[in-house]
Amino acid sequence: MRSWKEFLLAAVPLAAAQSSTTAPADGLTTAAGTQTGSVGTATINGSPTTYSVAFTVPASADVGPNLLPNIKDPNAKQAQQLCPGYKASGVERTARGFTASLTLAGEPCNVYGTDVEDLTLTVEVQTSHRLRVNIAPIYLDSSNTSHFILPENLVPAPKNGDLPQDIDLELSWSNEPSFSFVIVRKSTGDVLFDTRGSVLVYENQFIEFASQLPKDYNLYGMGERIHGLRLGNNFTATFYAADAGDPIDGNIYGNHPFYLDTRYFEVDESSGERTMVTTQNVSATGNYESYSHGVYLRNAHGGEALMLPSNLTWRTLGGSIDLYVFDGPTAEDVTKQYQSGAIGLPKMEQYWTFGYHQCRWGYKNWSMVEDVVNNYRAFDIPLETVWTDIDYMFQYRDFTNDQNTFPYDEGEELLSRLAANGQHYVPIVDSAIYIPNPNNASDNYSSYTDGHERGVFLTNADGSEYIGSVWPGYTVFPDWHASDSVSWWSDQLKQHHDNVPWSGIWIDMSEVSSFCIGSCGTGNLSLNPVHPPFGLPGEEGSKIFTYPEGFDKTNKSEAAMASSLSASQASAVAKATPPSTATTPYFVPTVTPGVRNVENPPYVINNINGALGVHAVSPNATHVDGVEEYDVHNLYGHQILNATYYGLLDVFPGKRPFIIGRSTFAGSGTVAGHWGGDNTSLFAYMYFSIAQALNFALFGIPMFGVDTCGFNGNSDEELCSRWMQLSAFFPFYRNHNTLSADSQEAYVWASVAEASRKAMAIRYSLLPYMYTLFYLSHTTGSTVMRALSWEYPNDPTLAAIDNQFLLGPSVMVVPVLGQGMDYARGVFPGIVQGEVWYDWYTQEVVSARPGQNVTIPAPLGHIPVFIRGGSVLPQQEALYTTLESRNSSWSLLCALDANGAATGQLYVDDGESLVPESSLFVDFAASEGSLYASARGLYNDTNALANVTIMGVASEPQSVTLNGEDVGNVAYDSSSKVLKLTQLTTTPAWMEDWVLSWA
Repeated sequence: MRSWKEFLLAAVPLAAAQSSTTAPADGLTTAAGTQTGSVGTATINGSPTTYSVAFTVPASADVGPNLLPNIKDPNAKQAQQLCPGYKASGVERTARGFTASLTLAGEPCNVYGTDVEDLTLTVEVQTSHRLRVNIAPIYLDSSNTSHFILPENLVPAPKNGDLPQDIDLELSWSNEPSFSFVIVRKSTGDVLFDTRGSVLVYENQFIEFASQLPKDYNLYGMGERIHGLRLGNNFTATFYAADAGDPIDGNIYGNHPFYLDTRYFEVDESSGERTMVTTQNVSATGNYESYSHGVYLRNAHGGEALMLPSNLTWRTLGGSIDLYVFDGPTAEDVTKQYQSGAIGLPKMEQYWTFGYHQCRWGYKNWSMVEDVVNNYRAFDIPLETVWTDIDYMFQYRDFTNDQNTFPYDEGEELLSRLAANGQHYVPIVDSAIYIPNPNNASDNYSSYTDGHERGVFLTNADGSEYIGSVWPGYTVFPDWHASDSVSWWSDQLKQHHDNVPWSGIWIDMSEVSSFCIGSCGTGNLSLNPVHPPFGLPGEEGSKIFTYPEGFDKTNKSEAAMASSLSASQASAVAKATPPSTATTPYFVPTVTPGVRNVENPPYVINNINGALGVHAVSPNATHVDGVEEYDVHNLYGHQILNATYYGLLDVFPGKRPFIIGRSTFAGSGTVAGHWGGDNTSLFAYMYFSIAQALNFALFGIPMFGVDTCGFNGNSDEELCSRWMQLSAFFPFYRNHNTLSADSQEAYVWASVAEASRKAMAIRYSLLPYMYTLFYLSHTTGSTVMRALSWEYPNDPTLAAIDNQFLLGPSVMVVPVLGQGMDYARGVFPGIVQGEVWYDWYTQEVVSARPGQNVTIPAPLGHIPVFIRGGSVLPQQEALYTTLESRNSSWSLLCALDANGAATGQLYVDDGESLVPESSLFVDFAASEGSLYASARGLYNDTNALANVTIMGVASEPQSVTLNGEDVGNVAYDSSSKVLKLTQLTTTPAWMEDWVLSWA
């Protein structure tokens, strides 16, 4: 939700630096505190706000030791040079592969921990497309199991299928000079995984292994981070869930240790000989083929993947080597194999969730929320769902409403009106629970009291509750290992829903985030509620003066004023906190034989926040089963999403839960969607949003979107216009921004309103197509948003393209991604194979050469969209809500390919049931002047077929018939080659099969 580092760096300290055990100091709190003291005012979000003077957690409380990441340390010990590796022995064949013992091949190196001398190796063919390689310590008991083994109740392990007769993967191993293994694709001889030339390092806090890679390799995935789609060969991906405001290239909220590897080969047309090529010197007209495979490391510990010029080196702070290799051979195959066989298929979403959502941090009361809803209606911009950030809570406490600003009775009336109009409401829920002030008898909070009595909160090693700091003040954190935690969470959700009938839940701060290191609230609860250790946006020292790139060109005077105010604020901050001239030496963690240092492990990963406990629950926080947070930190967000899913099943029995969460792990897509977090109002972040979405398609979380128009900073008219149109083609479509920034709802600027209406008209008309894509994703693991290289696997020129994308197989979007541009640049794939592309707006065939980077006119308010020839797209009317659209007439958009053929599919159900009682499938096929529709299933859709548009009809037909009967309303455009049929029938469109013919 919020970029805490930005706030912290910009803030005027609100309390003198002091330890958290000292007496209160003056500061600000945005909600009335319970301590006695003076009262002041501040201007926040344009309005005077009254606050009590309360204790502010000092900024120093969230400052850890000065650590130098290993990858940046020129003097770091090199495990590959110092460690002996292992030797394999005792090989025993099994029904699916073999097992062996691995024994340290020399003296322990103990470079970043204590060497584990005896390991066990298990190799098994799990399915005809998946191979598992597992390496773990032989000697495990209750004292160390959690250090190495990821429990299946937290992250299910892929299961063996029927014993396969064959698989296109083969593993061989060697002990020369130490244990290594190679995985080969048998059909081509291509080496997919190769640890030769490196040694296996396996210590109690450090594991390292490497796989050789070809030159200029094409890897994708390794999330979550803001980066281009194709990962470079000089890049390190850090795996550690962090509350950080979308820094480019740094680790952020979630962890997905999975990659897709695509390799291209030039094929000699005469001999058929294949030669591997890089993407540096290739042509869209060449003769190529590609092979893709995937690799999943089932390990939840913090770690890194070093993508070096010649190899990929994995380093983790614990766990085991639990590798799963998927043979593809296409990128689509790999994605399906990973999702269907390893992490679980994406959940099916309710139909209404594909409408447009509006949110912001700064909606101060129900009246303001209703004004937003009414303004969207007044400007005729579709609005499906309105969201509220932490403003609605009583002093930022989960499952409460501030009765002065968001009273239950007023909310119930408003939400009842929304429901009557087919609209919805979603509130935020954070991941920490306020702990009341024991010296204030009126400071009651039943969510804490109930949870405390049921023993569902994380503890310190001594058994006392672990108390960190988040928005409401000093807080505790649910322990998802506790037996009552999920039922307690479900109870809180149900009780809140009884008061506020929301439709879904937004989970935030789930990395899990804390604004101080360690149990800083222990002994300090008499200070509660306390202010965070940084200024909130809009407070003195934290006012927002940033704008998108080029703002000085479009709004020169306003940009000059903002620059002046920003400089004044920076000067005031500098005067209040003069920069220190002292040099802080690096803290160098050391190895203690046989003992784990979980707070500062000897190997220092390149964590964006520094030490592991900075701005996060400390690694030594303890779960009820004795497991330390160090071993499961990356799973917290995944577990709270699971708990929320089951809670919503209790709230809405039989209906699909709608959840958007921030921190995710492999498999989170089975229960929730995700948004891209605290991005910034810059064109750069709009561009990166495409790669973000494509990555989460790989990770099995297709319900993805970003904060449209940007979260941090002020947006402007041009950026918001372009972004509102781009996000209209993302599955999750929401506008959201930060407290005190300029309003950026779609109606704020007339040009943005018009651009939004234009893009939403396309989106809403295509909702049946998008819903069908989601059903296919939910049942097969296919992707919804797609990279061009996945859909056209034999064109290496597409390998790095992430400035355009496909929505399913049939719709291509080429957005404008830069300031001041009135054009887009895009390629039209498949042209050399005869692919035909149509312009969405003119419905004419696009003229392009193979590989040509075409300049596409795109004045402000226009987003280029194209339809792939060979597609039949089902449509309904683009109306104000998804409910209205679902109850409107049907249309078909048929784009013929070069052979006059096209296919498509439609899936229909009730749009909400977890297990629909009935459903309907409609298949479409066009060929030789006829379009066929064939339905199966018992769902009763009563909407009529109104229109059919056929693109690519070479000449004007002399007759057009539907089931042999002449069609009356026919129009043919000889210039665009488009045949349009309107007012076709009043009978339900799919009640019986039909054929439409033209000749």
